[in-house]
Amino acid sequence: MMESVQTGGSAENGRIIRASSRGEVIAGKLMLLIVSLLICIGIVVVYSSGASWAENKYSNSEYFLWRQLFFSFIGILTIVFFARLDYHIFCKVSKIFLGVSVFLLALLLILKVIGVISGAARWIGYGPLKFQVSDFAKYALIFHFSRLISEKQAYIKDLHNTYLPLVVILMTVVALIALEPNFSTASLIAIIGFIMMFIGGVNIRYLLATAALVIPVGAVYAMVAPYRVARLVSFFSGDEKNMSYQVLQALIGLGNGGLFGLGIGASKQRDLYLPLSYNDFVFVIIGEEYGFIGALAVLFLFSAFLVCGLIIAKHAPDNFGKFVACGITIAIVLFAFINIAVATHLLPTTGVALPFISYGGTALVFNSLGVGILISISRYRKRNVELETVSEKQQGGLS
Repeated sequence: MMESVQTGGSAENGRIIRASSRGEVIAGKLMLLIVSLLICIGIVVVYSSGASWAENKYSNSEYFLWRQLFFSFIGILTIVFFARLDYHIFCKVSKIFLGVSVFLLALLLILKVIGVISGAARWIGYGPLKFQVSDFAKYALIFHFSRLISEKQAYIKDLHNTYLPLVVILMTVVALIALEPNFSTASLIAIIGFIMMFIGGVNIRYLLATAALVIPVGAVYAMVAPYRVARLVSFFSGDEKNMSYQVLQALIGLGNGGLFGLGIGASKQRDLYLPLSYNDFVFVIIGEEYGFIGALAVLFLFSAFLVCGLIIAKHAPDNFGKFVACGITIAIVLFAFINIAVATHLLPTTGVALPFISYGGTALVFNSLGVGILISISRYRKRNVELETVSEKQQGGLS
């Protein structure tokens, strides 16, 4: 048992600190294991679900596999790098990150208006260096919100000095993303921002009043686009004939899987029936090939990720770390459960990828950055405790 000396506290308090820090470090290591499993699942399922599509489109059945392997490797390196970095650096640069993200979002809209970009204006860059700006903006918002909320704790319930600046920043980012148009991502980022403000102690009446204004505006904006109206009508109709093609094929695929699934690579829906089976509807392929047990295992992994993230947030060494950990954990788990809810027809169809599993590089790398920061927060606590232990031993040797 470690020695414990009363330095500004009891020996019992020292043991409590060590116990909580060990629990946090275990949560960080367990999170790394969970994410590694999710990434491995993603590689296998993306190859299984995308081989035929890749063969038809790129004349190479392994096209998606090699790209997913590459981005998975980059993701692992990103986790390792940021896990060893002091997460407080994101507090110092949060304003720069937010400013850059707003600039890029506005630039996308300008390029769309002048005709350089046609259709949805979501990506920026060239060739393989393209990335989705909303992914960057989501993390920039989490960092800056965490900084502001932690700095304003003394007057967190103040309307003018705290709430209005926060809600203006949030609504600016949300509006720019919604105008891309990317209504689903904009809505989820708004939810993340409101949850972070609630956790930070913002006056609940301000949050409810804002929600009462924003929700009707969002509903009207959703109704403007005919394709969003069609999705809502399809979801609420309850009639198989009125269901969207994707939803119907997704439900058939999940039904095909049964309890134990059809087996690896045996999906019947992926080739001819289910569009984007390697991306937005990848959970359907998991359910079809691995059955209810496989789908349940994925749900369990994301639930375990949520628990680990909350443990890290609870024992974070400072408020900034706590709010960053909460924001990142909520963002990743929220996107995961929304994707799963869409695939199982619990929510209307929307284009949200399944973190670490769906095909794609931008989201995987940014989510890996988030995981690396979570592990950094847990490691920072561990380093503090180790330094404290060394100091106590030195003081004990002198006494």
